[in-house]
Amino acid sequence: MNDPRSHSKPGPAGPGRRLVPMTGRDPEERGRTASPLELLFDLTFVVAVGTASSQFAEMLAEGHAAQAVTAFVLAMFAISVAWISFSWFASAFATDDWLYRVLTMVQMIGVVVFSLGLPAMFHSVEEGGHLELRAMVLGYVVMRIAMVLQWWRAARQAPSFHDVGVANIRWTLIAQAGWIVVAFTPLPIAVVFVAFAVLGTLELVLPVLTQGSAGGTPWHPHHVAERYGLFAIIVLGEGVVGTVASSGDLLGGGDGTHWTWNAVAVVVAGVGLTFGMWWVYFLTPFGDILVHRRRRGYLFGYGHIPLFIGVAGAGAGLHVAGLYLEHHAEISGIAVVLALAVPVGLYVLVVYLLHTLLLSAADRFHIILIALTVAVLLAAVLLAAAGVAIATCLLVVMLAPFVTVVGYETTGHRHQREMLERLGAR
Repeated sequence: MNDPRSHSKPGPAGPGRRLVPMTGRDPEERGRTASPLELLFDLTFVVAVGTASSQFAEMLAEGHAAQAVTAFVLAMFAISVAWISFSWFASAFATDDWLYRVLTMVQMIGVVVFSLGLPAMFHSVEEGGHLELRAMVLGYVVMRIAMVLQWWRAARQAPSFHDVGVANIRWTLIAQAGWIVVAFTPLPIAVVFVAFAVLGTLELVLPVLTQGSAGGTPWHPHHVAERYGLFAIIVLGEGVVGTVASSGDLLGGGDGTHWTWNAVAVVVAGVGLTFGMWWVYFLTPFGDILVHRRRRGYLFGYGHIPLFIGVAGAGAGLHVAGLYLEHHAEISGIAVVLALAVPVGLYVLVVYLLHTLLLSAADRFHIILIALTVAVLLAAVLLAAAGVAIATCLLVVMLAPFVTVVGYETTGHRHQREMLERLGAR
């Protein structure tokens, strides 16, 4: 994800063209946007994120907070890494010819297989004693076979990126071999978690190992930023799913026409919170920043993992709230509000952190906005502790992202514009 060797490259296949040499895309290509194939690929991750969020919500509602958080972080880490691997390669080398499409379809099959293994992994963490990763790793094997073939093609057809391609093939195979050993070898649970941490770290540093000395790949700043924005929207969709799951059984009468106060509050809080989080994310012009800060591509790419965890966690928190209001949860009202407030807080903090690190500039106004956001979330928790209705507490949590929205729409946008102008000048 480092600086590419900038030179014009052919675009994707057009009508009547069969195979296009995979020599690398132009990193300054005008009008570069996400392709229909990339959007189709993302749909498989809707299933993965939805399954992880649903399992997370059910475990939280049963009172297994530590196990739920552990399994959810493992799941979202694996989901994010798989999506990131495809998306950065596509930004640099997508040809959209028939072979590229077939290999992408193979990766989509792998994502589905991976998703089918998520419930077993969550269940194993809840039970303790072992970590069931076999189906998840099988899905990764399918994805990685397709990814290795894509890199082999790029290494063979793009002399400028031969070393990058070979390095990616080598380290991808090493990492995958490690996952297979961990998944299919009976090991003590402590050893499995240590191995997961080691292999997870390897996955995170793989771009450094493969591209640090070779000049990187020709990824497109605005295309990459758009892809991350689209994936953020996909993950935000879990907030809508959580809202529907939360409010469905709260309607009186069974015909959907008798609305209770709880149902109204959950719908308003769920949609409002999702909308506010969406607004907060797109306040930052990540594409414009990456144009000037290509060397921060790694930070941008992997720095989104905790952001995605926060977004998906918020959707799960809404689901937990619904289970509680339907009397299907075994946790307290305070725990319910925390299940929503904590991931929302994580999300907002990561957005500010990415903004600061990518621009290498801090803004005192951000400190004020962060403090007010934390105060709103803390107020919701204190209200729950005081016995205020959970539905009301959810509405208070909903206000948290709008602290940033109001701050930026009134004053913050001027601060950001000045920082971007200084960045452009440098």
